[in-house]
Amino acid sequence: MLRVFNTLTRTKEEFTPVTPGKVGMYLCGPTVYKPSHIGHMVGPTIFDTIKRYLVYSGYDVTWVVNITDVDDKLIAESNARGIPMNAVADEMTADYKNNLKAMGVDSINVFPKATEYIGQIIDFTQELINKGFAYESEGDVYFDVEKFPEYGKLSNRTLEQMSGEGGGTADRKRSNFDFALWKSAKPGEPSWDSPWGKGRPGWHIECSVMSGAILGETFDIHGGGLDLQFPHHENEIAQSEARYGKPMAKYWMHNGLMQASNQVGKVGGRKTRDADDGGAKEGDLASQEAGKISKSKGASAFRDLLKKFKPENIRFFLLSTHYRRPIDYSEERLVEVGKGLEAFYRYFKRFEGVTGKSFYELDAPKTRVEGDAFEKNAPFGAAFADFAKQVKGFRAKFLEAMDDDFNTAGGIAVFFDFLRALNKFIEANALETKTGAETQPARDALVAATQIFKELTLTLGLFREPVEEEKKEDDSLVDPLMTLLIDLRRAAKKNKDFATADAIRDRLKELGIALEDRPGGVCVWTRES
Repeated sequence: MLRVFNTLTRTKEEFTPVTPGKVGMYLCGPTVYKPSHIGHMVGPTIFDTIKRYLVYSGYDVTWVVNITDVDDKLIAESNARGIPMNAVADEMTADYKNNLKAMGVDSINVFPKATEYIGQIIDFTQELINKGFAYESEGDVYFDVEKFPEYGKLSNRTLEQMSGEGGGTADRKRSNFDFALWKSAKPGEPSWDSPWGKGRPGWHIECSVMSGAILGETFDIHGGGLDLQFPHHENEIAQSEARYGKPMAKYWMHNGLMQASNQVGKVGGRKTRDADDGGAKEGDLASQEAGKISKSKGASAFRDLLKKFKPENIRFFLLSTHYRRPIDYSEERLVEVGKGLEAFYRYFKRFEGVTGKSFYELDAPKTRVEGDAFEKNAPFGAAFADFAKQVKGFRAKFLEAMDDDFNTAGGIAVFFDFLRALNKFIEANALETKTGAETQPARDALVAATQIFKELTLTLGLFREPVEEEKKEDDSLVDPLMTLLIDLRRAAKKNKDFATADAIRDRLKELGIALEDRPGGVCVWTRES
């Protein structure tokens, strides 16, 4: 049974879609005025994984990620660069999509742009005025928060606990808590005609309109970062439910924020707090918001990070933390995670050497139903009943973790246990040194187990394609030189010259090359990250 933590109820609930078998999912996307940084990849990577698991579980999922292409920040960037606002938006949208593609986030169905929905935004706003939930004031239109008694139910705040949005328009509003649905145009700004004069939409109403237009008046999952819970998502609920008279989304899911490893808070906030000062906790917006990664804090462009780290390295890092917890970020941690990943890549090479099959070309079950059938009929044989039981246990534990609010961290922990078992099986059955018909049943069992392993990793979008190794100009010499050194070390050990054997190993380690001795006198080498 799949359970999801619902921010609205603050409990884990059994997942039951509005329409059986179908899921509508909406994630708040970026305001495209600067190049994407790693913080922009957190939500899409998490919800891409959630979609993959839902599809694996048999659901037909439509996933929408909006693009905010009209906003104060966009206008300021347009003026600073001396180019039209839409040119800035197009450039940065392309950057965002390129980064998503690099990260393997390729399951988004629709990328609606706010400027494509101006007419529907105007109609939506007019309907709220007609129903008495909004009012016009000097060309602006505001939502009257006091007319919506449930305001604050998502963030669990009362009006007394909120800070109103005053600013230069405070004198136009009935209350500081009221928020803009439509903003009157300032000289030189992009604008559209409306019943209230030229202007442009407020930020919050864009998501209400686009999600409703594409997914319906009530859809299944609305996601976003914890920092969007208030006021953005709170205002979305007020607008949508005031207009339609029904719940906007059934499940509200909020991911933790990315923070610098020596700070508490989302990277990019106005101030920071040392991580040892209590620490950032799951669901604790105040502590996570304090130091979040963002453009305003000098976060580097994601495309520059991709020059240092492979996308799979970054994806593995992001999924190694449960999505509701804050993500402790540093490049040192990415390096550390990369070293862990190397163990999987080494196994894939080892598997191919033993079986003659490429891990990446293996057929693996695509759905849970297919996986159940495969597991039941997998060719383990009576001789490997204990191994089969172990493999099935790993699969059950992984599915249990993912069924418990998409616990990718728990799932990845299972991968490491699974990997150790696969390597031990190779060694226990001497598959690297023995050949012939007597070892074929063991090889068949290994292939079946690895197919199940691949079934699980694919649900997290991992190990989909071979990772390209960096090549240097002198790489053509590396393989023969390493073969020579391994042969010399093997000869030294045979002659009981262990000092020389150890010296070869230690000097290679200093050069970033690790030697791994395996049963049967086999030695393999890998570059250390």
